Amino acid sequence: MDITVSRVIGVGRVVRAAAANALADFRATYTWYSWTFGWLGRMLCQVTFFALIGSFLDSPAQTRYLVLGNSVATCVIEAMTVVVSTSWERAQGTLALLAAAPSEMGWVFLGRSLQWPVSGCGTSLVALLLLDPMFGVRFAAAQVPLLVALVVLTAFGTYCFGLFLGAFVLAAPAVRNIVYNAAFLITMAIGGVQVPTGFWPFGVRLLAQTLPATHGVAAVRALADGAGPAAVARPAAFAAVAGVLWLAAALTAFRLSAERARRHDGYEFAV
Repeated sequence: MDITVSRVIGVGRVVRAAAANALADFRATYTWYSWTFGWLGRMLCQVTFFALIGSFLDSPAQTRYLVLGNSVATCVIEAMTVVVSTSWERAQGTLALLAAAPSEMGWVFLGRSLQWPVSGCGTSLVALLLLDPMFGVRFAAAQVPLLVALVVLTAFGTYCFGLFLGAFVLAAPAVRNIVYNAAFLITMAIGGVQVPTGFWPFGVRLLAQTLPATHGVAAVRALADGAGPAAVARPAAFAAVAGVLWLAAALTAFRLSAERARRHDGYEFAV
């Protein structure tokens, strides 16, 4: 028991130290002004664009569907940025040091890019609570705490999926932007953001079920529709399970990557 507790404490210290770097990166990347009028403004414009498609179709149902899905998807887009930022360690020449360190590299990377899902949660909640009412979608005050929890679950589950992809991008950092864009665009296409998952063939629907965002979006839709607790809890539970499984897969991928690097004299510098 003492060994387990000691290990948990050690992992917590690693993640906390890495998260401090993530916060420093975020502060170096954004000011409050550039985040609010740059990133947040851009995401709100994107949500508005898709919502207006429903308005142009003169369909309140389509408008509601699109504005809800795309509001949640903003946290997906930002959380997936971990695919790109994971490869930065290689460009900075610090990856070999991480591979040589006694702690597991996966826990370092778990904390290293935590700024993305945290910021993504803020972006999604602004869209859901301030923009969506302009298109007829409103959440009661009593629903807001659960809404926050669902957005956090969606963002961090997607972050774990992105970590898994990031572990492979380490071997080919030149394709990081391609993988990032393909991952979030595919998620938005098949995950119930733009069209219902039932629109797709069985194989695509099966793939969509492996994505935490698919279930997170479904849970938020159920909450917005005033569905019962079971209708919200079921997709939320699936999102949590999917996130945990992707985290386990990501930690395994990082572990194998580090072992390979140690056998082959570390990671070479790559931009």
